[in-house]
Amino acid sequence: MKINDELTARLIELAFAEDIGDGDHTTLCSIPEEAIGKSQLLIKEEGIVAGVDVAKQIFKYFDDELVVETMIEDGSHVKPGDIVFVVSGKVRSLLQTERLMLNVMQRMSGIATTTSKYVALLKDTDTKVLDTRKTTPGMRMLEKQAVKIGGGENHRIGLFDMILLKDNHVDFAGGIENAIQGAKKYLKENNKNLKIEIEVRNFDELDQVLSIGDVDRIMLDNFTPEQTAQAVKIVNKRVELESSGGITFDTIRSYAECGVDYISVGALTHSVISLDMSFKAL
Repeated sequence: MKINDELTARLIELAFAEDIGDGDHTTLCSIPEEAIGKSQLLIKEEGIVAGVDVAKQIFKYFDDELVVETMIEDGSHVKPGDIVFVVSGKVRSLLQTERLMLNVMQRMSGIATTTSKYVALLKDTDTKVLDTRKTTPGMRMLEKQAVKIGGGENHRIGLFDMILLKDNHVDFAGGIENAIQGAKKYLKENNKNLKIEIEVRNFDELDQVLSIGDVDRIMLDNFTPEQTAQAVKIVNKRVELESSGGITFDTIRSYAECGVDYISVGALTHSVISLDMSFKAL
């Protein structure tokens, strides 16, 4: 997934508006306008760094005269004491961009680090880790980019790039057949080429979907590993399978060993601890 520059620019604009308001009065009263300096991004915790490219956008948006010297790129393994980049320019600009840059980089690096740990658990299997839409409003593009940097895969980006018929859609539509047929009809009438995925809650619903066909992926919702293994045998590679619902760091390997194609993990983005780092004057 490529970062959406337009959405990122809007996020940066809004973030500065809420942080600086009518002026960073602390910086304005203590730092001369002509003061020039340098600051370095210092890593304080082991992990995977993410957000370097976004940080450059933040600096450029605020002050295009700031100069960034990059030592470590996105996706690199870092340890305490590593210096990711050094920024030179007006001290006022360094101080006013510090918090937004750190908020973004710490969050993205935390997501990339967590994702890499899940990915490592699936080594030597054919299963891929997916993110979800359980993201911070306004930061989805950046958080999903961080998942990719950490070695995971993006599920749909939003409601616009895939048909995902979840339990509520099925129930409101009047059943699985109505939901699938409605999706096919909608795509044809609107000349759209989107994949169709449908969630199933039990084996009866799985059998219904297989008998109807015309879907690209089936999501096994809250199936146990034992049920998942049975479902994999029933499907027999006729359609992609995704496991979802309550899967944790401790249980993800058991689901992958069942042979599913994907496992979606909301925890990649909804409850991640930021990676510790600081932006210090040189």
